[in-house]
Amino acid sequence: MTEILEKLMQDDSIRRELGQRIKQLRKDKGWTQKELASRVGTSPAQLNKYEAGQNTPPLDKLVLFAEVLTTTADYLIAGNVSENIPISNTRLVQRLQLIDRFDAEEKETIIKLLDGMIAKHNMESTVKTLNDADLPSKSV
Repeated sequence: MTEILEKLMQDDSIRRELGQRIKQLRKDKGWTQKELASRVGTSPAQLNKYEAGQNTPPLDKLVLFAEVLTTTADYLIAGNVSENIPISNTRLVQRLQLIDRFDAEEKETIIKLLDGMIAKHNMESTVKTLNDADLPSKSV
């Protein structure tokens, strides 16, 4: 496995895409590079090199990135989305199991509510990103 990973990571585009996926998942969680680096036991400088596609994390770190970012190593390396991504919040899992017993109309109402909450979160995240970018304002 390690040899295959090393061969894959010799490809610049794969390394850059891996870095972009790590960066995007980190930002989705609202973490700084320092926060994610601390969670996976690396330095912010090294994490920056991973995100820039300059370096590739060793296999044990790659697995740790997947766990911490609640995704799979397959997604980080190849961008393959798995339907079996683990949910680590047991309260959330329990509630989803209970909701699954509801009738179709109640489930649809809950899905619409969740969709609204997700849209709100995405909008707030986008606004925060734009504010953090410190874009020069245009005077009209």
